[in-house]
Formats: sequence, C-alpha cells, structure tokens
Amino acid sequence: MRTWSIHAGRIFGVEIRIHLSFVLLLLFVWANGQLARSAVSPWRGTALLAIVFGSVVLHEIGHALVGKQSGVPPKGIVLLPIGGITIFDEAQPELAADWKRDARIAAAGPIVNFLIAGAAAAVLSVAMPHDRLWADPSVTSLNLPHSLVWANLWLGFFNLLPAYPMDGGRVLRAVFTRTMDPVTATRRAVSIGRGFAIAFMFAGWWNYWFSVIGIFLFIAAQIEDRSAVFRSVIETVRLEDIMLTDFATLSPADTLEDALEKAVHSLQDDFPVIRGADMVGVVSKQKILQTLRREGNGYVQAVMNRIFDVAQKTESLSSAFRKLSARNLSIIPIVENQQLVGIVTLQNLMHSMALLAETRKLRNAALES
Repeated sequence: MRTWSIHAGRIFGVEIRIHLSFVLLLLFVWANGQLARSAVSPWRGTALLAIVFGSVVLHEIGHALVGKQSGVPPKGIVLLPIGGITIFDEAQPELAADWKRDARIAAAGPIVNFLIAGAAAAVLSVAMPHDRLWADPSVTSLNLPHSLVWANLWLGFFNLLPAYPMDGGRVLRAVFTRTMDPVTATRRAVSIGRGFAIAFMFAGWWNYWFSVIGIFLFIAAQIEDRSAVFRSVIETVRLEDIMLTDFATLSPADTLEDALEKAVHSLQDDFPVIRGADMVGVVSKQKILQTLRREGNGYVQAVMNRIFDVAQKTESLSSAFRKLSARNLSIIPIVENQQLVGIVTLQNLMHSMALLAETRKLRNAALES
C-alpha cells in the first residue's frame, strides 16, 4: 500500500494514505483552467481538489465504520480521486465471501456522499436560489458550492457501478466467489473494471471528465490486481519454498563482541540462539549493538529474547505473518522432527513475497496472452 502513496495519518485506527493521482487531478484542474482561458484564482482549483478529497475521505470513513461493525476492520485505505482502496491485514486469513455483508459495507460510502449532497443542496437552494443546480451537473472551480453537490452525487453514483474496485464491483466479486476461488473472482472482477475504465476513456470525447475517471479507475484496478496476486502468494506458498537453510547461529555463552563479529560476516539481521541441540532464544543484530553501546560487553544469554514461536516448513506464508504479528517478532525458526532446519526472517519474507508475486503476475500475463 506504500507504492505511489504518502502517509496522511490515522482515523479510527485505520492508516490513511493519499495516492499521488491526486497530484494528477490538481494538474488537470489547473490545465483545464488554462485551456479555458479562465481568470479564476488557482486557489479555487485547490479548493475544488479539497472538496473532492474531503468527499472521498468521508466516503471511506463510512466504509470503515460499517466494516468494523461487520467484523471486517481494514488495516489501511489508499485514497484516490474516485474513492479508496481498502487494504486488509496480511496476517489475517482470506475473508469468506458474503455478498450481503459486502453490500452493506459498499452501500455505506455512497450513502455518505448522498447525504452530503442533499445537505449541501438544501443550503444552496436557500443561499443561492437562482443557481441552476439541477440543470448543470458539472464539477468546476467556477462555482464551488455547486461542485460540492455534484462531486458527491457523481462519487456516490459512480461507486454503485459494477466496476471493481468500486463498491458495486466489490459486491460483484462476492457473487463470483460463490462459484470460484477468491483470486480468480478478484481477477474476473478486475477485468470487468478495466473494461469500464476503457469505456470511460472513450466517453471522454463527449466530456473530458469521463476520461479522467477512466484513468483513475484503471489505476485502482491495477492496485487491486496486485493485491490479489500478493494474497494468492501468501496463502499458497509454503515456508519451505523461501526459508533460509544456510544461516548463522549464536550460543548463549557467546559474548556480544563475538556475536557482533559473526553478524558482520552474515547478511542476517536476526539469529537463533542454540544451546547444544536445543533452541533457547533469538536475538537481533540491532539488540546486540544497542546493548554494546549502552552497557558494554556481556553475554548473548542476557539480551536474547526467550519468547519466540516456531513453524513447520509445510505452513503457508500467511501463517508466518500471523506468528510474526502476534508477538511482534522478526524471525521464525523452522523445525522438523524437533530439529532446526531453517529460519524465516521478516526481511527475507518480504523480499521473497515480492519476487514470488512478480513471478506469478508474469506467469498469469503469459497465460492470458
């Protein structure tokens, strides 16, 4: 979720990130004003962007609140001008399909936008009774109150389309999962979403805003496609496929200076601590350095973490994620017949998943072509 997005804080414990496509929208609004030879202040273009941004944020807050009540709390949300991409915790198993639940969550966003549009329209009808509100459905910086109403109406109606990852598309995906696996269902819904994106781009000959919507929809579909491939990797790949079998270990009797010397000659950041044939703890390179700087030399036994979890090599990557997250660990020993046969560190886990996801994406692209 950190690709092409910046952190913007947290709301109700959910990380909010702003996709850089908002910058494209700002440039488009500015360029459109220049082409129209408008003398409108550039601050009005910024204000229009703020209206769109605020509408999207409130739209996604509606989703997050209903999702939390439905037992589907998101980990984060990536905001795009057409809506948000919900990111769930990789440590959690794939959610079972439930189109009624998904419909409930999906409806929350558009309902928020329709409520905002209704309230703004009521105020506008009193404050500006001569404004041609319903005759002109445009979103422009020339009339910001007018744009507040129509930006929310368009955002609400657009998200009801069965174009994944829009809200209607999420319900469509849930329907697909009744007859196919989640990854195939997602890719089918993404394909339909891309079709809508292309259609909107062609509709740009009639109104340029449709081309903008099509571009943002295509970007959102690409993000969801990558997320589906990533989820497929962590659910199907086993730890034996990525575990490190050539690794260094430490002894509890090693001094911290000796341990640091071993760490210098290893690419590992985390080490299992072995006494005889038994594993008794884990320790990180960072912990060794911090203790040396603060307290001077000592023994590994005094600084190692005795709380750790182990895994079988036949477990999935999602299982490793859950174990790492449960105790805030950065290394998992892999055992077989009570013998240490490998390790998985958070660093090599993330690196391997990125490579596996890219490999699977290339394979899928080759099959589709």
